[in-house]
Amino acid sequence: MARPTRVSRALSQNFLADRTAAGRLARLAVPHGREAPLLLEVGAGKGALTEQLAPHCRRLFAYEIDPRLVAALRSRFSDTPQVRVVGEDFLTARLPRTPFSVAGNVPFSRTAAIVDWCLRAPALTDATLLTQLEYARKRTGDYGSWTRLTILTWPRHEWRLVGRVGRHSFRPVPRVDAGIVRIERRRTPLLGAGAQDGWRRLVELGFSGVGGSLHASLCRAHPRRRVDAAFRAARLDTRALVGEVPPGAWLTLHEVLGVPAT
Repeated sequence: MARPTRVSRALSQNFLADRTAAGRLARLAVPHGREAPLLLEVGAGKGALTEQLAPHCRRLFAYEIDPRLVAALRSRFSDTPQVRVVGEDFLTARLPRTPFSVAGNVPFSRTAAIVDWCLRAPALTDATLLTQLEYARKRTGDYGSWTRLTILTWPRHEWRLVGRVGRHSFRPVPRVDAGIVRIERRRTPLLGAGAQDGWRRLVELGFSGVGGSLHASLCRAHPRRRVDAAFRAARLDTRALVGEVPPGAWLTLHEVLGVPAT
């Protein structure tokens, strides 16, 4: 009998061993009644999620960086023609030109880089990622606060926490639970292309901490009376902490203030 593959700490490997959890993740990535024309899986590992995704994909590219796992994956899915096992780092994958989805049990140490790759892909329709629970909660506002990255990307991408997976569903067992983050590219952006630069400047100024508060920061680029009016329209207290301001309120601030001065 073949010896079990040792886990690579350098690759931050925690294999999803719970079949029920894998099935749940697959259903969130490709809801029943739908078919994914093209789906890229991040870190196929031993194929637990690949197996659940395959019946619902027209084409599935399963990326696995660990060469020790690639041969077994190719053998396991040799009779599944829609699955192509790619023995490469997902982050080196070329951005598809046609609409595609991403799903996977993301190595916790590489989450930020993988999310950045997804956000930069113009043809991405959605990404369903199993991440460290704390990351998932921070990015989706589940703590009651919002991060700079979420606000910056909100006009084009919606972020949601759609599930949790206990740490005992993995082998080896990590120290923390996981969360399922769903990032969906909006069919119609909330802001036009011409407003994106102004949005970025507004958000970056707001999160800069200059002046000691969001209100004070914005007053550095706009007359105080306009900032006061924007806060009233957004129903925000002038003492509100920047992380407490939800995406909808930021959109109102942008609408009232317009493009910040350069």
